[in-house]
Amino acid sequence: MFKVIGVPIDLAHADQLKRGIEVAVDLAKHYGAALNLVGVTPVTPGSVAHNPEEFETKLREFSSQLSAEHGIEVGCKAVISHDPAVDLEEKIGQASKALGSDLIVMSSHKPGLLEYIFTSHAGHFASHTELSVFIVR
Repeated sequence: MFKVIGVPIDLAHADQLKRGIEVAVDLAKHYGAALNLVGVTPVTPGSVAHNPEEFETKLREFSSQLSAEHGIEVGCKAVISHDPAVDLEEKIGQASKALGSDLIVMSSHKPGLLEYIFTSHAGHFASHTELSVFIVR
Protein backbone atom coordinates (compact mmCIF):
# COMPACT_ATOMS: atom_id res chain seq x y z
CA MET A 1 0.00 0.00 0.00
CA PHE A 2 2.76 2.50 0.94
CA LYS A 3 6.17 2.44 -0.71
CA VAL A 4 7.96 5.44 0.83
CA ILE A 5 7.20 6.87 4.27
CA GLY A 6 8.45 10.31 5.23
CA VAL A 7 8.92 11.41 8.84
CA PRO A 8 9.51 15.09 9.64
CA ILE A 9 12.04 15.32 12.46
CA ASP A 10 12.80 18.20 14.80
CA LEU A 11 16.11 17.18 16.34
CA ALA A 12 15.63 19.76 19.10
CA HIS A 13 12.65 17.69 20.30
CA ALA A 14 13.69 14.20 19.19
CA ASP A 15 12.85 12.78 22.62
CA GLN A 16 9.20 13.83 22.16
CA LEU A 17 8.91 12.14 18.74
CA LYS A 18 9.39 8.57 19.93
CA ARG A 19 5.79 7.43 19.47
CA GLY A 20 5.52 8.88 15.96
CA ILE A 21 8.81 7.28 14.97
CA GLU A 22 7.68 3.91 16.34
CA VAL A 23 4.47 4.13 14.30
CA ALA A 24 6.45 5.02 11.16
CA VAL A 25 8.90 2.15 11.71
CA ASP A 26 6.04 -0.29 12.28
CA LEU A 27 4.28 0.84 9.09
CA ALA A 28 7.53 0.64 7.10
CA LYS A 29 8.12 -2.92 8.30
CA HIS A 30 4.50 -3.92 7.66
CA TYR A 31 4.42 -2.58 4.09
CA GLY A 32 8.08 -3.16 3.24
CA ALA A 33 8.33 0.58 2.62
CA ALA A 34 11.37 2.83 2.60
CA LEU A 35 11.60 5.17 5.59
CA ASN A 36 13.08 8.67 5.27
CA LEU A 37 13.54 11.34 7.91
CA VAL A 38 13.17 14.97 6.79
CA GLY A 39 14.74 17.69 8.91
CA VAL A 40 14.48 21.43 8.29
CA THR A 41 17.20 23.77 9.52
CA PRO A 42 17.94 27.48 9.22
CA VAL A 43 21.21 28.77 7.75
CA THR A 44 21.91 30.55 11.03
CA PRO A 45 23.16 28.81 14.20
CA GLY A 46 20.44 27.17 16.25
CA SER A 47 19.94 24.99 19.30
CA VAL A 48 20.74 21.81 17.35
CA ALA A 49 23.61 22.84 15.09
CA HIS A 50 25.86 25.77 14.28
CA ASN A 51 25.37 25.43 10.50
CA PRO A 52 23.48 23.31 7.95
CA GLU A 53 26.42 20.92 7.48
CA GLU A 54 26.51 20.11 11.20
CA PHE A 55 22.73 19.67 11.18
CA GLU A 56 22.95 17.23 8.28
CA THR A 57 25.63 15.23 10.12
CA LYS A 58 23.46 15.03 13.24
CA LEU A 59 20.43 14.01 11.17
CA ARG A 60 22.47 11.24 9.50
CA GLU A 61 23.66 10.05 12.92
CA PHE A 62 20.06 10.01 14.19
CA SER A 63 18.87 8.00 11.17
CA SER A 64 21.78 5.55 11.60
CA GLN A 65 20.84 5.11 15.25
CA LEU A 66 17.22 4.35 14.27
CA SER A 67 18.42 1.88 11.62
CA ALA A 68 20.48 0.02 14.21
CA GLU A 69 17.70 0.05 16.84
CA HIS A 70 14.93 -1.18 14.54
CA GLY A 71 16.77 -3.27 11.97
CA ILE A 72 15.58 -1.35 8.93
CA GLU A 73 17.21 1.11 6.56
CA VAL A 74 16.38 4.71 7.47
CA GLY A 75 17.34 7.43 5.02
CA CYS A 76 17.37 11.15 5.68
CA LYS A 77 17.23 14.50 3.96
CA ALA A 78 18.27 17.81 5.50
CA VAL A 79 16.54 20.86 4.06
CA ILE A 80 17.75 24.43 4.46
CA SER A 81 15.20 27.16 5.16
CA HIS A 82 15.78 30.86 5.58
CA ASP A 83 12.80 31.05 7.95
CA PRO A 84 11.52 27.68 9.24
CA ALA A 85 8.81 29.39 11.30
CA VAL A 86 7.23 30.59 8.05
CA ASP A 87 7.92 27.85 5.51
CA LEU A 88 8.38 24.67 7.56
CA GLU A 89 5.39 22.83 6.09
CA GLU A 90 6.27 23.90 2.54
CA LYS A 91 9.86 22.64 2.92
CA ILE A 92 8.68 19.34 4.42
CA GLY A 93 6.23 18.89 1.55
CA GLN A 94 8.81 19.66 -1.14
CA ALA A 95 11.40 17.33 0.37
CA SER A 96 8.85 14.55 0.90
CA LYS A 97 7.71 14.76 -2.71
CA ALA A 98 11.33 14.79 -3.92
CA LEU A 99 11.92 11.57 -1.94
CA GLY A 100 8.80 9.99 -3.48
CA SER A 101 6.90 9.75 -0.19
CA ASP A 102 3.35 8.51 -0.41
CA LEU A 103 2.73 8.73 3.35
CA ILE A 104 3.92 11.24 5.94
CA VAL A 105 3.90 10.22 9.61
CA MET A 106 4.02 13.32 11.80
CA SER A 107 4.21 13.67 15.54
CA SER A 108 2.09 16.35 17.14
CA HIS A 109 1.76 17.69 20.64
CA LYS A 110 -1.39 17.55 22.72
CA PRO A 111 -3.63 20.45 21.67
CA GLY A 112 -3.92 23.36 24.01
CA LEU A 113 -5.50 26.79 24.11
CA LEU A 114 -3.36 28.14 21.25
CA GLU A 115 -4.69 25.49 18.86
CA TYR A 116 -8.12 27.12 19.09
CA ILE A 117 -6.56 30.18 17.45
CA PHE A 118 -3.65 28.77 15.43
CA THR A 119 -3.33 25.32 13.89
CA SER A 120 -0.44 23.04 14.76
CA HIS A 121 2.27 22.41 12.16
CA ALA A 122 0.93 18.89 11.64
CA GLY A 123 -2.67 20.06 11.29
CA HIS A 124 -1.71 22.80 8.87
CA PHE A 125 0.44 20.44 6.81
CA ALA A 126 -2.29 17.78 6.63
CA SER A 127 -4.83 20.39 5.53
CA HIS A 128 -2.66 21.79 2.74
CA THR A 129 -1.03 18.78 1.05
CA GLU A 130 -2.22 16.11 -1.34
CA LEU A 131 -0.02 13.54 0.43
CA SER A 132 -1.52 11.12 2.93
CA VAL A 133 -0.69 12.23 6.47
CA PHE A 134 -0.83 10.17 9.65
CA ILE A 135 -0.66 12.41 12.75
CA VAL A 136 0.45 10.75 15.98
CA ARG A 137 0.14 12.22 19.47
